[in-house]
Amino acid sequence: MSLELNNSTSLPNRWHLLGIEGKSSDEILTLVDSAAGFREVLERDIKKVPALRGKTIVNLFLESSTRTRTSFEIAGKILSADTINIGSSDSSVSKGETVLDTAAVLESMNPDVIVVRHSASGVPGMLAKLLKRAAIVNAGDGLHEHPSQALLDLVTIKESLGKVTGLTVGIVGDVRHSRVARSNAFAHLALGNKVRFIGPSTLVPREFVAAFKSVDQKNSVEVFHDLEKGLAGCDIVICLRMQLERMEEHFVPHLEEYSREYGITERVLKLSAPNAKVMHPGPANRGIEISSEVLDGPRSLFHLQVKNGVATRMAILFHAINGLSADIISRKGVVANS
Repeated sequence: MSLELNNSTSLPNRWHLLGIEGKSSDEILTLVDSAAGFREVLERDIKKVPALRGKTIVNLFLESSTRTRTSFEIAGKILSADTINIGSSDSSVSKGETVLDTAAVLESMNPDVIVVRHSASGVPGMLAKLLKRAAIVNAGDGLHEHPSQALLDLVTIKESLGKVTGLTVGIVGDVRHSRVARSNAFAHLALGNKVRFIGPSTLVPREFVAAFKSVDQKNSVEVFHDLEKGLAGCDIVICLRMQLERMEEHFVPHLEEYSREYGITERVLKLSAPNAKVMHPGPANRGIEISSEVLDGPRSLFHLQVKNGVATRMAILFHAINGLSADIISRKGVVANS
C-alpha cells in the first residue's frame, strides 16, 4: 500500500496513504487487522476514543462524495480529532485558485492530515511530494486509485468469510474507468488471490492486464467477456457502478443491452457462483449493473461495506499520524484503554 514515510524530520511517524500499488501483504493486513480493532469502538454506547485528541484533520473533497466524505468525517470525530470539511464550492478553487495553492494555505494552518479527493489522477501524490508537514490520504483520485475502498472491502471480506487469502475475485463492469477496480486488484494480487476482470471488451480491454504485470507474478489476472464463464467459481463478486455520465462516449450500445449481458442477478449467480458474496462500492444503479434482489439479498455485503468504512478510515487516520507497525495499537492502548 502506498503508505510512505514522510521525509520531514520533524514528523518521523507520518505516513501517506496514496494507493495500494506496490505494497506488501504485511502492510495491507496490518491495516485490515487495525480496522477490525476499531470496529469494537463503533459498538459502544459512547462512540468516542481519545486516540487523536489534539490533532487536526482536513477533509478536502473537490469531487462529490457521500459515503467516503461522511465516513472520514465520522472516523475523525470518533477518534477525537478536530475535523474540518471543505468542498469545492467552499474552497478558493471555485475562484480559480489551484489545488496546490489551496492545500499549501491549509498546511500553513498546521493540520496533521489532509484527506483529499479530486477528479484528476495524481493530485494526492503531488501534494505528498510538495507539502512538508501534513500526511496525505487519498480518498479517490481520477482514474487512479481509491485505496480506502479496497481496504474496507478487505475488512468486509474477512468479517464475512473469515479470511482474505485463497480467493477468486470477480470484478464486473466498467473496469476501464474504475479506481475501485484498480485498488482492489492491487490488494488482492498482493494477498495472492486470483483476479478476474469481467465485462464487454470496450470496458474491460485485454491490454488492461498489463498494468498489473509488476505485481502479478503468478499470472493471476484474467479477462472475461462472457459473464457466466467469468463468474464460475468466484468467491467474491465486486460489481462496479456503471458510470452513466460516460455513456455518451458509447462504450456500450445501450444500458438495457449491458444489463441483459452483464447485469448481476440472482439467476446468473445461482448458475455460475452459487456461494459467492457480492459487493458494490456504491452508489448502485439498481436494475442496470445489479438487481435489487441481489443488492438487498442475503449474499450482499453492501451495507456491511458502508459500516466497515468508518472503522477502516479510523485505522487509516490513526496510522497516518502515528505510523504503520504491527504493534502500534497495543503500544498506544487505543481501544483497550479508551
